[in-house]
Amino acid sequence: MQSRVARHLDRNAPTAAASATTLSDDMRRGINAMAERLGQRVINEGDTELTEAGMALARAGYRNRTAPRVFWGVKAGLTVAGLLMGLTVRLLLGDDVPAGMVALLFIGPAVTGLYLPNIWLSSRIKERRQEIINALPDALDLLVVCVEAGMGLDQALARVAKELQSTSPVLAEELQLSILELRAGKSRADTLKNLAARVAIEDVNSLVTLIIQADAFGTSIASTLRVYSDTMRTTRFQRAEEIAAKMPVKLLFPLVFCILPALFVTIMGPAFIKLMQVFAQMNQ
Repeated sequence: MQSRVARHLDRNAPTAAASATTLSDDMRRGINAMAERLGQRVINEGDTELTEAGMALARAGYRNRTAPRVFWGVKAGLTVAGLLMGLTVRLLLGDDVPAGMVALLFIGPAVTGLYLPNIWLSSRIKERRQEIINALPDALDLLVVCVEAGMGLDQALARVAKELQSTSPVLAEELQLSILELRAGKSRADTLKNLAARVAIEDVNSLVTLIIQADAFGTSIASTLRVYSDTMRTTRFQRAEEIAAKMPVKLLFPLVFCILPALFVTIMGPAFIKLMQVFAQMNQ
């Protein structure tokens, strides 16, 4: 009997998991559709805010054409939710609430709902940029090896993107997108400029400028990449030294407020107890 129940549960487990996954996907699509419709009402096509949101979302890794409208729809929805929350709290508190507190109840949640998506988006962009910065020196070394082995720059970029898929998928995705633009017929200069605009990192901007200049003046791309690779390696070492130099300052506050009080109690506690016992004996 138990074996039949176990077999029945094993047969139904994948179906239950698949149905739960399908339900979550349907809910996500429904929320995205609602946010997109709300975003269409809030902001019009071609507005500067929509273009800036689209560029920021692309830098965060969201390149869907509907992503800017969904983003603005989420901002509007959270703002309305904040206003409704303030209204609910106002009704629960009654009429004995000062006017300043009423204004704060409405303005605080609404402003939080309006700017919370911006904070989340900035965090995503920062995380993605940091991953690209960490992987860029290794990718540049691979690119130098491929170019010096006789590959063209386009083939070298494709090979580097393939090799980086497991270690740095973010940089590999950006390089693969550049390769697709090259295959679609864009010039190498425009493709590299688009790559620099998408990632918005100073190191990538410098690299793109060097490659475009090497192409324009006919200089060796391999030697240019070799020099820049050495520079990037030195820059990474200097950044590591800078982070290490900041560690004592960052450790100062935990040391003063967390470690030293516990150490003081550990060292002075037994002596204080012994001193109290001596005073108690003297009073007797």
